[in-house]
Amino acid sequence: QVQLVESGGGLVQPGESLILSCAASGFALDDYTIAWFRRAPGKEREGVSCVSSVGGTAHYADSVKGRFTISRDNADNTAYLHMSSLKPEDTAVYYCAAGRFGYDCSGYVPDEYTTWGQGTQVTVSS
Repeated sequence: QVQLVESGGGLVQPGESLILSCAASGFALDDYTIAWFRRAPGKEREGVSCVSSVGGTAHYADSVKGRFTISRDNADNTAYLHMSSLKPEDTAVYYCAAGRFGYDCSGYVPDEYTTWGQGTQVTVSS
């Protein structure tokens, strides 16, 4: 069964950190471009970060640049999103997605991703 399972979300205070995990099963994650999207209450889904399957170039949305880091562990078939200096505006449901394309992923086009996780809630509040 091809699936992605996110974990690691939770409630944190502003300035704290979280690490989200995205475990893949049924396929080899290193053959895929990986992206993290998020949807905040009342807002549209937005791309947060992605890493291409070819070259491994990572991209970050301006709102998270310098605070978030995307990575993948091919041995564990898992992708990660390291989030630091979290802000209340980072509150959202975070989704990982996998797409079998190797070109620039910075457009964050949802239709390019064939497999999605169920989402994990991140809440940043004091």
